[in-house]
Amino acid sequence: MTLGLRRAQLVTSTGAASLMALFWIMPSLAHAEEFEIAEVVVTGTVQPYLQHGIVSATKTATALIDTPQAVQVVTRDQIEDQAMQGVSDAVRYMPGVGMAQGEGHRNAPIMRGVSSTANFFVDGLRDDVEYFRDLYNIERVEALSGPNALIFGRGGGGGVLNRVTRQADGTVGAELTVSGGSWNQSRATADLKSAISPNIALRVTGLAETADSFRDGVTSERSGINPTLQAKWGAHATLRLSYEHFTYAMVTDRGIPSLSGRPIDTAPSTFFGGPSLSPTDMTLNVGEVVFDHQRGSAHLHSTTRFGAYDKAYQNLYPGAVSANGSSVALSAYANATARENLLHQTDLTWTMENGRTRHDLLAGIELGRQVTDNRRTTGFFSDLGPNVTTLNVPVSRPTVAPVLTFRPSSSDADNHGVAQTAAVYVQDQVHLNARWIAVLGLRHDQFQMRLRNNSNGSIIATEDRLWSPRAGLIYKPQPNLSLYASYSQSYLPRAGDQLAGLTLANSALEPEAFRNQEVGIKWDLKPNLALTLATYRLDRTNVAVASPVDPTQLILVDGQSSSGLELGLNGTLRPGWTVAGGYAYQDGEITQTQSATAKAGARLAQLPKHSLSLWNRVEVTSRLGLGLGLLHRSAQFTSTDNSVTLPGYSRVDGAVYWRVSPHLKAQLNIENLLDIGYFASAHNNNNITPASPRAVKLTLSAAL
Repeated sequence: MTLGLRRAQLVTSTGAASLMALFWIMPSLAHAEEFEIAEVVVTGTVQPYLQHGIVSATKTATALIDTPQAVQVVTRDQIEDQAMQGVSDAVRYMPGVGMAQGEGHRNAPIMRGVSSTANFFVDGLRDDVEYFRDLYNIERVEALSGPNALIFGRGGGGGVLNRVTRQADGTVGAELTVSGGSWNQSRATADLKSAISPNIALRVTGLAETADSFRDGVTSERSGINPTLQAKWGAHATLRLSYEHFTYAMVTDRGIPSLSGRPIDTAPSTFFGGPSLSPTDMTLNVGEVVFDHQRGSAHLHSTTRFGAYDKAYQNLYPGAVSANGSSVALSAYANATARENLLHQTDLTWTMENGRTRHDLLAGIELGRQVTDNRRTTGFFSDLGPNVTTLNVPVSRPTVAPVLTFRPSSSDADNHGVAQTAAVYVQDQVHLNARWIAVLGLRHDQFQMRLRNNSNGSIIATEDRLWSPRAGLIYKPQPNLSLYASYSQSYLPRAGDQLAGLTLANSALEPEAFRNQEVGIKWDLKPNLALTLATYRLDRTNVAVASPVDPTQLILVDGQSSSGLELGLNGTLRPGWTVAGGYAYQDGEITQTQSATAKAGARLAQLPKHSLSLWNRVEVTSRLGLGLGLLHRSAQFTSTDNSVTLPGYSRVDGAVYWRVSPHLKAQLNIENLLDIGYFASAHNNNNITPASPRAVKLTLSAAL
């Protein structure tokens, strides 16, 4: 079930040429010494579970203590120690970051009460297709909380998740990792690094995995390969090429329904629907070219990425349970999406000094063209009649394989969309003196969307011109302590997260807006231990709702507000004891009635008031280590109608690490060590995911 992909073409612009010209005159404005390009890309000293600096928050190599924004980082050490495989694993120990069910076929993060499927970036570039993301080729995962359109453009209302890939860097070595675990899970990854010459380096990461599940009939398999090549010209120029092919096939699992305001009482393995009728297939092919050049204090960074994504899935899934709890309604649909992204960014950074004041300046452009074909069809139960779309089955026997026919209904989408972005942005990080830093920036986006309804030939076209400011002020009473205040915002055009939300009714409306006010403290208690605290208020405005006067018309309201506190602790408490985790308090509500199921005063969906996580690794001897983790989530609602509650839970994880030899290590990870029953996530009131019982995984890693 695929759709033909159409080649995307990027409209050329004189903006890149202008930045290139500006690049060559910048050295006359600054007097810093020249340095190697390798020094430019350094993002801070790395300690176990602690990243001191990143590029993605400001597009400059900035220490986190000098960044006026809550940022959480899961490092490669933590990924390996907890045997993480996907993005859902990575956010588990990030305070305030949640992951919804995503209808069983996609990652769906929730950040500060805002749910989105398009808040993903790779090395700072948009990665907005709906799919499950693996970590086999990832160096670290960064959660940047709060809207920040200056850096990331449209969307990202509650924040973004940025993955930093593993790149060729001139080092030599190889690592092969194999693991096996509960429910026939087997996985192998490889990381091969080579220096072909002093100026040319190659790296290849790869993955192969198959697994069953504690859920009846659920299976998956995935594979990937990601070669990268780095070539240097002299001391100042670097070209990096990369390509990724990643594919998987799995069963779409939408969990279980609810009854009387809670998940229905059934075995966690029970599949409601038909696993044999719920396949998902995904294939992506992504190529990237990155050029870096250093001249004096000026650094030019230019990235072009082309990605082709082919995703298809269908599902037979549960709806409402009958009042007496005896039967459940099943429905089905299929969806296919083909998207081609052609994205380009050119950033120029340079430094200017004026007495005691230093300016770290950024000027950049972003160009993008995204072509999407999307087609949905409804499942009809042919044995019951030509137009029957609901099948009632006993709750005691909900796993079925009925005869299904998929064809378009009157409301099913069949669209061809073209989205084009052209943006310019500037930023100044002003070091006023040793104690004060100001961050000021402004971005302008021209976003054009053209959507053709293939069913009737109608075309809707819109254009939004968006201004996105960012302002932050940092006070450092001492070098290892900073206090900050910031304001940022972002917009979501009516095309929506997946570029298919345009209608005749909403096409003329202003985009949704997200505005964030935040204050925080960042304290490096020791060089290898960081404590962070952030408090925020995030308002979502321009939400389109039906007019109470004329229900056929849409009006804009201030629809949602959230506030909270996020506390993070990462690094080494004492020699041999490393920790990662934190605490989040979150409060969010609907501020104006939007529909019968989203009324003013209702609590936001899947937003626990309290969430706590703490992972510990303790070195018992030079060869033996132990890991212990605690996760806690308080109760939450599955949807904004607040009629179904997911009970709170506390979970314990554990691990044992054994260094067999200098080149071989083994580890045993146990998730849900105490084997408690709980519910991990939801999509709505009747799509609730039971959490896994105790799961064991044994991993062997050989380094050459």
